[in-house]
Amino acid sequence: MLLENKKILIMGIRNKWSIAFGIAKSAYENGAKLIFTYMGEDNKDKIEELISEFKGSKAYVLNGASEDDLVKETFTKIKEENGKIDGIVHAIAHANTQDLHNDFIYTGKEGFSHACDVSSYSFVLAARTAKEMDLLNENASLVTLTYHGSTKVLEGYNVMGVAKAALEASVRYLADNLGKEDIRVNAVSAGPIKTLSAKGIKDFNSILTVVEQKAPLHKNVTINQVGNVATFLLSNMSDAITGQVIYADNGYNIMGV
Repeated sequence: MLLENKKILIMGIRNKWSIAFGIAKSAYENGAKLIFTYMGEDNKDKIEELISEFKGSKAYVLNGASEDDLVKETFTKIKEENGKIDGIVHAIAHANTQDLHNDFIYTGKEGFSHACDVSSYSFVLAARTAKEMDLLNENASLVTLTYHGSTKVLEGYNVMGVAKAALEASVRYLADNLGKEDIRVNAVSAGPIKTLSAKGIKDFNSILTVVEQKAPLHKNVTINQVGNVATFLLSNMSDAITGQVIYADNGYNIMGV
């Protein structure tokens, strides 16, 4: 199994339809011990039920993934109760609804900052906090989630595309900074998937239809397929890969029209 005896922290688990859940399932099936963070103390029972199939897993509340003090507090608890870990999956992103529904030009300062703080800075913060706390084992791997809207204009993606572009640039700079410590940093750019977050994108179903028509494999990707790619990046099988954006979209990104 690719992740046998590895401890993997998955940040941002929400429900069984999320990409984070697909990654958790693949990692668990490949031998990983899972640790989760989630938002909202009132979601505790729901999250514990959600992760109950991953025997031995633990979940910790984190109500501000872009807040330095809160991340340090949660990571401290994780290290105290689990020791060092072997990987972090960052599955956290958010933009205000109006900023996804209106034209990008109308994005205000607050909405712009919010999207970038939650969707991009939170990954930098997680990496820095883990490094400063000596939370990561040697050969650890950090993986975040991005989308094609970071490099191409997709109607309705708007400020999230800008935030994801910042996230992808952060992946490259973090890979350089952490490489000297034998820690790898990569991103998975998943094709469109019907997640709770995707519901905020205007006319999302039409995007799914276009991918089925245009992608070389003529189908949409699943959370399980994305999970398998993430598992590969978390494993020693990918120990020569860092600073990369790996597409898991059935080839849609290569098409010109």
